[in-house]
Amino acid sequence: MSPKEGQVWPEGLMDDRSAPDAGSPDGRGPESAGVLGDELTAVLHRAVHQTARRLDAVAAAVYLLIPDGGELRAAMIGGSPPSVLTLPGRMTLDSPYASARALADHGVAFLAEPDPLPEPERGALAYPYTVASVPLETEGHRFGSLTVLRTEDSGGYSDADCRELTRIGDRLAVLLAGLHARGATIAPGSLPVLVPVFGTGPPAAAGEQAVVRGVPGVPGSAGMTLLYALQRLTDMLNRATTMEHVVGAAEFCVVAPMRARALALTSAAEGRLWVLGHSGDSSDLVSELHGGALHADTPAARAMRGRALFIPGSCGPPSTGRVRDAEPGAPSSGVPRYGSGEHAAAYLPLVGSRHVVDLPMADAAPVVGVCCLSFDGPRTFPPEERAVLTMMAGLLGATVQRIQLSAARQVLAVGMQRRLLPAVLPEAPRLPTTARYRPAQAASEAGGDWYDVITMPDARVMLIIGDVEGHTLESAAVMGQLRTSVAAYATEGHGPAALLERTDRLLSRLGTELLATCCVVAVDTETGVAEVALAGHPAPLARLPDGTVRPLRAPANVPLGLHGRTPYRSQEHILRPGTVLALYSDGAQEPDSDDVGARLDAGGHGPGADLEILADRLLADTPGGRDDAALLLARYEGADDSAAPRIARFHVHRRDLRAVREARGFVHERLCDWGLADLSDDLELITSELVTNALIHAGSDVDLRLRAFGDRVRLEVRDSDSDPPVPTAYSLTDEGSARAEHGRGLYLVDALAQTWNTSPSGRGKTVWLEMDIPGAEVAARPTVE
Repeated sequence: MSPKEGQVWPEGLMDDRSAPDAGSPDGRGPESAGVLGDELTAVLHRAVHQTARRLDAVAAAVYLLIPDGGELRAAMIGGSPPSVLTLPGRMTLDSPYASARALADHGVAFLAEPDPLPEPERGALAYPYTVASVPLETEGHRFGSLTVLRTEDSGGYSDADCRELTRIGDRLAVLLAGLHARGATIAPGSLPVLVPVFGTGPPAAAGEQAVVRGVPGVPGSAGMTLLYALQRLTDMLNRATTMEHVVGAAEFCVVAPMRARALALTSAAEGRLWVLGHSGDSSDLVSELHGGALHADTPAARAMRGRALFIPGSCGPPSTGRVRDAEPGAPSSGVPRYGSGEHAAAYLPLVGSRHVVDLPMADAAPVVGVCCLSFDGPRTFPPEERAVLTMMAGLLGATVQRIQLSAARQVLAVGMQRRLLPAVLPEAPRLPTTARYRPAQAASEAGGDWYDVITMPDARVMLIIGDVEGHTLESAAVMGQLRTSVAAYATEGHGPAALLERTDRLLSRLGTELLATCCVVAVDTETGVAEVALAGHPAPLARLPDGTVRPLRAPANVPLGLHGRTPYRSQEHILRPGTVLALYSDGAQEPDSDDVGARLDAGGHGPGADLEILADRLLADTPGGRDDAALLLARYEGADDSAAPRIARFHVHRRDLRAVREARGFVHERLCDWGLADLSDDLELITSELVTNALIHAGSDVDLRLRAFGDRVRLEVRDSDSDPPVPTAYSLTDEGSARAEHGRGLYLVDALAQTWNTSPSGRGKTVWLEMDIPGAEVAARPTVE
């Protein structure tokens, strides 16, 4: 603040000649809305400047009571960055902060570290400041408190320091009482006023090599440089939506400014730490952290309990830190700042600092993980760095928690929708089917796409696909109700048009404003007649045996849920043996294009065409990803049972590992019955591996299906886990061998089968493989790329 001509400071504070001038001659001047008046501003500025300079502090603050007297708020803070940002902006009168306790106890109060380092600990306190406070009160008036901050290596507050702080506080209280008597309002502004006090920055220790350097001889330069990194991190994390974004922001704003060698972000789950992301030369750090037990006595585990650890390394100079309940004037008992290893490291709990938030420390947010930094060789951690790193850890913790909650919400929504889809498609004679579902990548809620295959009492099979508008939980709920009603009406024997009529009336009674589209195809497997009915849905596609692709036309009708419509109508088509039907939702195609037909035409065709491979290719080539996509394929094989494959199924209940042996026996018996005993040994071994893997990792019922065609045998193992199995290489180390334990069976599958793959469908996946029948003429069929 520039001095003004003729300015006079309030009486009683005029003896500090080193302070700059402020205010107007009479203490009054133009006032701005939402800030302190000039007269009160001048008094407070003079007080914080005196306090910071006379007590060799890095910051001083005046807290004033709000008008109703129920809370203290910072009115003015003076000092050097970043210490001025570590003071809370407000606090309740019963909070454990020194400013509140000084007013409550009517005397000097010191900040008690809530979680001090034990004596054997090697490291540095996360909060690098010691705090002292005195009340601002006179006879009949209580205004607030005067608070001062020192770095922890400056020692405690002596009796002389306490007397000086009390003297300044008493004089400030008298001046505030005088202002109040003249009608001035003694209350904090909407935000605390921050003012620099030059010369209050902590001096560098002898021989200390600061990582972030300011301009030599320019007070506050180093702190301002650190605050720039903090501001940039805040801005980048506000836009972060993935853990890759968080790691990138930390690499730019934390790793680079601090010259760290590596960074790792971890979270806690199931009693262990798991690495979410890492950067730099982090292989050793990841190995140390990933899977570490929370109850272990490791630095990362201790940091998860809320204690940040700064380990300078083996060559760091000794320094002391304050311990709780140190008497004023007594030197801190200290904590040796020697690391147990050669390299320095920092372990920061991902949670907002309990000293920074404007809430009582008892309401601190939970620790969601740990940010770990490693450095090349030993180094010290000056107070400014520790304060800023604590703030950065709070920002990282809030972002990690937000991203994890968003991911968990999406997993919950997608999982709920998958539960509403059929777990396994029923076996339909002469009409093998397969299905795929892919959730929208851009939506965090459940979608409304569904599919179903329903065998009718006669020779008909009903193929159904539908889409409820929107991506909300209501969309998924309505979808589940519609799928149930469609299945019930189909089981009663209603045709496609009648089924849509009844479903539309049901939707109008559900009390929802959502609309739904639907496509129903009833295939008579004896005659090849396909009856198609649409409710505003894309027409199904038919790929003929010669490769030609054409739509199965039907009246478009209107979506389900519209009032004043005409009755739904259907249209019949004749299917030739070998025809592949494709029913799909609009998420599987580009808007205003027929690209599904083009991709279907480009796929393999003929009697040996595999539906699983075709479905994978169709959905893998689906563009976009802003909408969920459903796909249902069926191949009409004709009424000639002599060409139909031989099929056998076996069901294994969840967690019934004893059934693995029964599954091997089932495969052996069926292959012997079909005259294929030469394939039994290999297929039994593969069956044992795949069924065991599904029981252990999926935790669901397992369906085993065996098919024998004229030239090959196909084995399918279905479970409810959508994650594909991953082959894991053998390892010579115990740790690597443990990780590879459940991935070795797939190498057996790859070695023994002619072709194999895994196909996600609806509520789970199918791992399938094919083996050629010895001596049979192998038909040309598509291969897995």
